[in-house]
Amino acid sequence: MRLFVSEGAPGSLPVLAAAGRARGRAELLISTVGPEECVVPFFTRPKIPVLQLDSGNYLFSTSAICRYFFLLSGWEQDDLTNQWLEWEATELQPALSIALYYLVVQGKKGEDVLGPLRRALTFIDHSLSRQNCPFLAGETESLADIVLWGALYPLLQDPAYLPEELGALRSWFQTLSIQEPCQQAAETVLKQRGVLALRPYLQKQPQPQPQPNPPEGRVVSNEPEEEELATLSEEEIAMAVTAWEKGLESLPSLRPQQKPVLPVAGERNVLITSALPYVNNVPHLGNIIGCVLSADVFARYSRLRQWNTLYLCGTDEYGTATETKAMEEGLTPQEICDKYHTIHADIYRWFNISFDIFGRTTTPQQTKITQDIFQRLLARGFVLKDTVEQLRCEHCARFLADRFVEGVCPFCGYEEARGDQCDKCGKLINAIELKKPQCKVCRSSPVVKSSQHLFLDLPKLEKRLEEWLGKTLPGSDWTPNARFIIRSWLRDGLKPRCITRDLKWGTPVPLEGFEDKVFYVWFDATIGYLSITANYTDQWERWWKNPEQVDLYQFMAKDNVPFHGLVFPCSALGAEDNYTLVKNLIATEYLNYEDGKFSKSRGVGVFGDMAQDTGIPADIWRFYLLYIRPEGQDSAFSWTDMLLKNNSELLNNLGNFINRAGMFVSKFFGGYVPEMVLTPDDQRLLAHITLELQHYHQLLEKVRIRDALRSILTISRHGNQYIQVNEPWKRIKGSEAERQRAGTVTGLAVNIAALLSVMLQPFMPTVSATIQAQLQLPLPACRILLTNFLCTLPAGHQIGTVSPLFQKLENDQIESLRQQFGGGQAKVSPKPAVVETVTTAGPQQIQILMDEVAKQGNIVRELKAQKADKNQVAAEVAKLLDLKKQLALAEGKPLETSKGKKKK
Repeated sequence: MRLFVSEGAPGSLPVLAAAGRARGRAELLISTVGPEECVVPFFTRPKIPVLQLDSGNYLFSTSAICRYFFLLSGWEQDDLTNQWLEWEATELQPALSIALYYLVVQGKKGEDVLGPLRRALTFIDHSLSRQNCPFLAGETESLADIVLWGALYPLLQDPAYLPEELGALRSWFQTLSIQEPCQQAAETVLKQRGVLALRPYLQKQPQPQPQPNPPEGRVVSNEPEEEELATLSEEEIAMAVTAWEKGLESLPSLRPQQKPVLPVAGERNVLITSALPYVNNVPHLGNIIGCVLSADVFARYSRLRQWNTLYLCGTDEYGTATETKAMEEGLTPQEICDKYHTIHADIYRWFNISFDIFGRTTTPQQTKITQDIFQRLLARGFVLKDTVEQLRCEHCARFLADRFVEGVCPFCGYEEARGDQCDKCGKLINAIELKKPQCKVCRSSPVVKSSQHLFLDLPKLEKRLEEWLGKTLPGSDWTPNARFIIRSWLRDGLKPRCITRDLKWGTPVPLEGFEDKVFYVWFDATIGYLSITANYTDQWERWWKNPEQVDLYQFMAKDNVPFHGLVFPCSALGAEDNYTLVKNLIATEYLNYEDGKFSKSRGVGVFGDMAQDTGIPADIWRFYLLYIRPEGQDSAFSWTDMLLKNNSELLNNLGNFINRAGMFVSKFFGGYVPEMVLTPDDQRLLAHITLELQHYHQLLEKVRIRDALRSILTISRHGNQYIQVNEPWKRIKGSEAERQRAGTVTGLAVNIAALLSVMLQPFMPTVSATIQAQLQLPLPACRILLTNFLCTLPAGHQIGTVSPLFQKLENDQIESLRQQFGGGQAKVSPKPAVVETVTTAGPQQIQILMDEVAKQGNIVRELKAQKADKNQVAAEVAKLLDLKKQLALAEGKPLETSKGKKKK
């Protein structure tokens, strides 16, 4: 690891002190750089401090770097520490920035400097005094102590700015300042010049704006949320109380559930798609978060808003990849599609993805709609013919698609370059440029031959596309990466794109002279959304030819943006048939695995069919993937981080609060929600939770999924705080007034838990349903989420049996999983996949197996002809496939199943 710090940069103080704690735990190089040096390659402005990890990733938040060092030293984080870190960022830093700017840049002194900061310093002092502990989070030094000490040290090292009356603060500060790591950090950053060492840094910063003073007479509170609530107006508080008191009567009637789901005039009609996964691959965690899981969160949220919502997806089944996989596994393309479509469906079912339709592209409707769009484009002059030179394998009697060719890279000499790109030098290659090309199927040398193909005339459609983008992008929720990718394509100028391939497995081209070709998958795959809907309802055009009434949201990883944001819109605009086009294109960056990439063949990473075998519930996977969703940049799955998030955010924060709230009702009030007499402080808490709920809505309406999840955790933290400060377990033993106060706190807390159960529904549907069952939340409150916090569990409501929601993940459990999915499991696979274990059977046994295969094949065909139940058909197909494998083994043929899994 390498830590970049700078003299005079305030953030360098706490990270150096934290690094000192972790000394000896890992190799660390500390580099002192100039304040203008740009360390992070993807930042346009200098940013210090920065920690470059061994993986090549960067941490550039002071708190994040300090947290990393503390975790290395064996520290276990807790809710109170997290609460202090949030307070430091939202309350302390703004006030401290003003104080330092006044002192160092403007030369002010005394109360002018201390005034903006006094309230925050008093809060720290009162907190330390109240808990009677030497450190912020208890008896031992924590991450919070180092972060706050590092922030305050430049100012408080001058005794003039450390008020004598704040004795607990003085003692805490002096205790930390004499520790060796803190002393060395101060020497490195301030160089015995004190606060003036910060002047070059502060002079480059914009002048901070003073915060408004709190109303006179308001007492400094022990509760951080009181600090935030102090800015609420009386009107906001009154509105929150009014909404709360109306309770369940505020909820509208539930929308009647219709099947099929169709647009309704006068309502908001939301059409949601997630990118169609290639049928021949098992999806890994990155595929799942990039498409189906992100879309599922938004679909579930849309339904909670009572929007008329249709969510669809399916397997993309045509193309070269399917033919390749079929040859590797000794199956027909259709059999491959049937097999892997079932695998995909099972995986998404386990992850609780709430598709209204999960279809496939190998259907008559796909052929019909694709050919219709093509014919319309052809008739309007948007299709060109041209001759293309391609490699043809005479032995296989076929033109070779890019992934069927391998050879020597013409640029760097790498001997295993693909027909489209060299993995070593990264340069794009035309397959005919390869040196010593080989057919990957039979290893013979192909020859160059000409083949006529059809092209979509994108330059002719460019103006229409620009006009459509000009109307669509302003005010839309296209993600920044999607906007950038489309604009870069347009900046370079659109070029005609080939839309046909010399394959057999695909949508046939309905044009004389092209009968032996099919459409290129990138042309017709996006049309799959239309055909999947058409297989769901014959009224599919009410969704797909209704741009005035339908809002189309499309979810994908960034590599799919050109097809959804450019190719299909051009095709649809050229077809001139009033197609519904994407209104909000939501693209993620990439999710990596630990320090590298997912690889099925090398056994690296967790794939969808493996997650359920870990013993970790699907909702925990959902939570963690959504918590690290790669929204602004690539992110990485980490087993250690998953453990931390489960044990801190879910177990100690969310689960702890909801369980306590329910248990207090059961234990102290016989399972019935007690009467609630709200105090002014309670009313302010209502208003604050209402604001956080409204923020959650704003985020999800903008499809900022990861941030919305954090709003849930913030409300839960406030709930924990509320319980901790008011201590209902003590008050219940006191006077009548104390018992009444315990009842109010318990009733309000359990209603916060009920709200959280609904907010959680898009993210963790099973956990959400479990909470709602435990609280016996009325059905309308489970299905609708308004923008106000309502009392949905009134006094007298009886709850059910309360039990813990989450289990702790143990270090040894996680370490075992890390080893299992770190590349080792491929070596210990129980299924033999090599030829040397095969012995050839006798002719009689082979003939018996051939008869069995024929007999089972007839059974499958008859079931399909009768349109039997899909599960019954799938079971018989599985038997057929097993018999075919037995026959192949008996004949001495290699199965090469492991080779097949290497293909991506």
